[in-house]
Amino acid sequence: MSAEKIILFDGVCNLCNGAINFIIKHDPKAQFKFASLQGATGQKLLAKHHINPKETASIVLIEPERVSVKSSAALRIAKYLDRGYPLLYGFMIIPGFIRNAVYDFIAANRYKWFGKKNSCMIPTPELKSRFLD
Repeated sequence: MSAEKIILFDGVCNLCNGAINFIIKHDPKAQFKFASLQGATGQKLLAKHHINPKETASIVLIEPERVSVKSSAALRIAKYLDRGYPLLYGFMIIPGFIRNAVYDFIAANRYKWFGKKNSCMIPTPELKSRFLD
């Protein structure tokens, strides 16, 4: 697992599931692997990297050289996508406390605005190899 880029996401959040589907669509090199925060792999990786899931309730990017959470994770993911999405990485110049305030506001309201599933998403057979649980 050490050379992979792994995205941990809230598997019951409709917004998060939509984001994962978007990433898959715009990741033609299949650079990312995925695991839900609620699954065994996600829980193991959170513990390994000393990340409190209650403080980072939606997205974590684990790369070989770093771990990113919240807005930094989202912007670092954009950096690897196709089309013009890597340009979004330029928003890293905005101080993290500002980016994360916006991120936290959206994350705090995501279930109310976008809904919630009863269970984690189940990948299609074609995508199953990209999901770690």
